[in-house]
Amino acid sequence: MCEMVGAYGGLVYLGADGELVALRDHYLNPFWRFELDGGVVASAGCHSDDDSVFRLVFADAVMPAPVARTGDVPSSRNGSQGDSPEVHQKGECAMASLDDISVGKVGFIDRHGLWTDEQRDAGQRATATIEERGLRTIRVSWGDQHGILRGKTLSAADYDRAQRNGVDFQTATLIMDTTNNIIVPLFAAGGGFGIPEMTGYPDSILVPDPTTFRVLPWAPSTGWVLADMYFQSGKPVPFSTRRIMRDALDDLAAEGYGYVAGLEVEFYITKLEDARLTPEESGWPPEPPRVSVVSHGFQYLTENRNDEIDDILQALSENLISVGLPLRTMEDEWGPGQCEFTFDPGLGLTAADNMLLFRSATKQVCRRLGYHATFMCRPALANFFSSGWHLHQSLRSIDGGQNAFTNRADGDDQPVSELARHFAGGVLAHIDGACVFTTPTINGYKRLKPYSFAPDRASWAVENRGAAIRVIGEPGDETTHLENRVGEPTANPYLYMASQIVSGLDGIRNRTDPGPFDEEPYSADRPMLPVSLMAAIEALKHDGLFRKAFGDPFIDYMLMVKGSEIRRFLDHVSDWEQREYFEVF
Repeated sequence: MCEMVGAYGGLVYLGADGELVALRDHYLNPFWRFELDGGVVASAGCHSDDDSVFRLVFADAVMPAPVARTGDVPSSRNGSQGDSPEVHQKGECAMASLDDISVGKVGFIDRHGLWTDEQRDAGQRATATIEERGLRTIRVSWGDQHGILRGKTLSAADYDRAQRNGVDFQTATLIMDTTNNIIVPLFAAGGGFGIPEMTGYPDSILVPDPTTFRVLPWAPSTGWVLADMYFQSGKPVPFSTRRIMRDALDDLAAEGYGYVAGLEVEFYITKLEDARLTPEESGWPPEPPRVSVVSHGFQYLTENRNDEIDDILQALSENLISVGLPLRTMEDEWGPGQCEFTFDPGLGLTAADNMLLFRSATKQVCRRLGYHATFMCRPALANFFSSGWHLHQSLRSIDGGQNAFTNRADGDDQPVSELARHFAGGVLAHIDGACVFTTPTINGYKRLKPYSFAPDRASWAVENRGAAIRVIGEPGDETTHLENRVGEPTANPYLYMASQIVSGLDGIRNRTDPGPFDEEPYSADRPMLPVSLMAAIEALKHDGLFRKAFGDPFIDYMLMVKGSEIRRFLDHVSDWEQREYFEVF
């Protein structure tokens, strides 16, 4: 074992005669104090602009490698002698080559046991694909608290290392609202959250999940993979929403069920007329782009409307299918250029991962072709109507894979099973607090109006699009499922789905009765849904289920994130206020 204590900054080498030689300075003149237990360090280094003192410990068990003669200078990135990580060692002290310390933390994934056997196999397939396809760059993406992809683009060589080491990534991305305004006092102890690992906003480690690896057809020689976020200690970051959903799925599996979800997503495609890229228009947030419509609306589901935009629809379908998304239908919706895309059902995390990639892919493909796609619920454009995200969901038994929502009881004319009724009861009982996850923006609540094909209260009904929960099925029907019609297209898919799993499972455990079906959802004697994000936040504060399921740190964190968004909204003097008061008073 050996320890190094020094200041961040340089790459160093201990020569054959024991002389300490600096190979390359990044920020500071490096200095080191070596504590050796029967070994000699051959190379060392760190990437940082922080001059704080640190301690690194390396052991053969962490970084096994062939013995190299002390005094051999490690190969540089420009003169690599192979793709395998080189370690120069003597005695008990081992050290990775300069190449292998370039990304993340050496051996991080193995050291903390973060990959399953399935992921290891997928990692090997990803490596083979990169070589076979000649990929040059890999986007390592992480779905943030808003369901927006953030990450880093790595060279293919460094991605290979990232499959061992992970990727260093700033935790500062966790302290930003939708337009990257800071939500907590900077550099407070515990990062403002009371979490020691967040003090100073150090790097986290993104660990790629190679089961999600894809080749992006619209980006030349580019791969893509989703990642999970960990602290440098190997602990999961409690604000990682993919982890939140994974935990909910594990809880559900313990009861013997898997989660199935189908996506039905409305959004707008517009023609980009002016991206507004002048410095004066590049504020924080920037001015929204100027657009025109791609077709007239208000001819619901007509073939002609879809044909008018067939060029962009064909480009989208080609790219979405090529990247591996299970595209089912492309439909003309209501407003001008408003579309609805649906996808085949997916199991577990797959459906949520697909939603994240679908939104990102659609925006990127459209932008490259001179269009602007928006998943904003209700754009402030003339004749534009609200868009929704209807989440179709059911449970299947782990043993046998049967649809647990199908009513198979002889002589029972109920359209769903008893378990499905209790699941719906739980969803309805917690629907107000869950609105922070299903409808997470201020804008989204402008959609929840009576007689609008969107719900306004916690109702459920059979095949009725005015209800919050629409029941689709009949006795013996293996396609039976529940459709949540509350959600908006901007929702973070991990939180939207996790909120349903947690609520539904609570209903199953407590045998919650949803009551009779509502024949007239808009006049049913049911609790009204929150009319604003502010009201939804208050509901979440008083719903102990989500605190128990997601943890106090996460709920407090989400309240801070959304609270920041609300404060900025309330501080803004709107056009309505200017017109309403400026002249008359």
